[in-house]
Order: sequence, then C-alpha cells, then structure tokens
Amino acid sequence: MIKHQLLDKDSVRCNTCVLGHICVPQGLNVQDTARLNDLVKERVRIPKGTLFFKAGDRLTALYSIRSGSMKLQLENESGHMQITGFAFAGEIIGLDALAENAHISNAIAMEDTEVCVIRMSDLNFLSKEIPALAYRITRLMSQEISRSHNMVLSLGAMRSEQRLAAFLINLSQRFTCLGYSGSEYVLRMSREEIGNYLGLTLETVSRLLSRFAKEGLIRIHQREVQILDFNGLQTLIQNDPVHRVEFPKLTACN
Repeated sequence: MIKHQLLDKDSVRCNTCVLGHICVPQGLNVQDTARLNDLVKERVRIPKGTLFFKAGDRLTALYSIRSGSMKLQLENESGHMQITGFAFAGEIIGLDALAENAHISNAIAMEDTEVCVIRMSDLNFLSKEIPALAYRITRLMSQEISRSHNMVLSLGAMRSEQRLAAFLINLSQRFTCLGYSGSEYVLRMSREEIGNYLGLTLETVSRLLSRFAKEGLIRIHQREVQILDFNGLQTLIQNDPVHRVEFPKLTACN
C-alpha cells in the first residue's frame, strides 16, 4: 500500500533536509530558501516492488526521491518491458511528463522508497516568484535529455564490456554528485535489470562483472561494488579501434 504523509510545520522541509543541497537551487537568498518550504507539503512511502505511476497517468506533480530508489520502464503492445533509467535519493522523477502533461513511463520502487511530492500548481506559482527554481527545472530536463542521448550512444556504438564499464562509471559520477561515495556503492538493481537497461543478457552481465573483478578493475560481493581502477574502466571504453567511443562526462552536478 502506498502511504501519503501530509507534512506539518515541524516536519523536515527543503531548507533543513539533508538532501537540500541537491534539490534546492544554489544561490537563493534566505527569504527565497524559506519560501521553498511551501513547495513540499506531502511525502509518499512506496513499498519495494510497487508501481508508483504508470504510462498515461496525468501529470499532477514531480517527485524528489528522499530515500530509496526507483526504476523507470516502458512497455510495448506485446508486454515487453524496457528499463530506461534508474533514479536515486536526491534525484527527481516525473520530468518525462512535462511535454504532454502525461507520464510516458512506469515508475517502480526497487526498494522501500520515500518521495517528496512537488505539486505542479505550487511549482508553477513559485517558479514565477523564484527564477532560480525555474532554471533548476530546466537544467534537470536538460540532464535527462543528455542521459538519454548517452544511452543511445552506448547501445548503438559500444561493445558489451564497454556498456557495462560506462554504466559503472556513470553510477559513480552520479553518486558523487549526490554526495555519496563514488568508489563504493550498492547496486540497487538486479543483474537482470542492468542487462535489460544495457541490452545485455543476465549471463553476459554476470560474466563481465566477474571478468572486471579478475582484472582488478572492481571488487564485487553480491551487490556491493568497489571500483579499484577508474582509469582502467575508462581505457576499456576508449581503447577499441573498431568501436572507439569518447564516453561523455557527466555535466556539472548543479
């Protein structure tokens, strides 16, 4: 069951939240920062494996992940599911719906997850009053487009080991931007989900992770990953005369 929690004045708000340095636009004055408390009046708890929103649902809000993680996926007419992305604490989901006012993907919790609800009516009002907030949303949309372009590049031009190496590096960069360790992290998604996202089989993902470990690029225990050789992973991506790809670096964190 999805549980909604209305926030009272004593609840954690944007200007005191531990993730505030990620969600809140930089450079706001004290008055504007305090006004952002009006942006989030509700939080939602989503149990692991629960469908939070689905393709076709009307856009009513954006959602900032406060804890946990989500996967985003598309479903075709035959029922095939294609994972299009993963989102973690500090990231915002629902941006796909801004163009047509309806979600184009399904969002499913990969673990027990809590999100802050940013109602579109409140967002539109405050964006007029606080230009930095509108700019922040524009940057988030741009990053989503860039991430999609990078994914197309990965699937179209990279060999299987390059795709997985790029995936591990991208996670590292994102976790670093979100204030977590970029060298040691837990894979919240399964190997099968990684394979679906990268266009690889479960067996290929498992084999390549074992190979990377044997070559000293990573250390892995179940879902715990430690990157030992960033340069080695980067070289693996770029050092291919046939499939040479200049893997794009993540844009600035804010």
